[in-house]
Amino acid sequence: MPWSLVPALVVFAMLSVVLTVVDVRTHRLPDGIVLPGGGIVLALMASAAVVIGSPHRLAGIAGGAAAAFVVCLAVHLARPAAFGGGDVKLAGICGGVLGWVGPEAAASGIALAFVAGGVAAAGTVAAGARGTTIAFGPFLLLGTWARLLSGPW
Repeated sequence: MPWSLVPALVVFAMLSVVLTVVDVRTHRLPDGIVLPGGGIVLALMASAAVVIGSPHRLAGIAGGAAAAFVVCLAVHLARPAAFGGGDVKLAGICGGVLGWVGPEAAASGIALAFVAGGVAAAGTVAAGARGTTIAFGPFLLLGTWARLLSGPW
């Protein structure tokens, strides 16, 4: 991992903590946090790509962000009450972060989020808490961080 990427990952880590707490407490991912925070993270990642002379990383960031956003937008349009717009925007940011690593990382990180969220939902139902909603943002962030930390870069 290049040192120029560290600031982006530090900001993404801080954003992850804030958004997890907010989403668990309120079941909302406010645009006032998601959009500027995500914009800063993706801008720092793009700057890191320029600094290390890897323009293909820019394409990876943009492609990962677009793919994750479109997939999650489709889920939102199919089930708007179950999958909010904040989740769609956060998925785009997570996809961009994962896109630095490559398309496989973006796909597997987002897929991991859906698997983890599904397991949590199944556990909630099995515990007899039908009709209970779960915040999906923390699962998007969990899937993203799990994929980032599992390497390879």
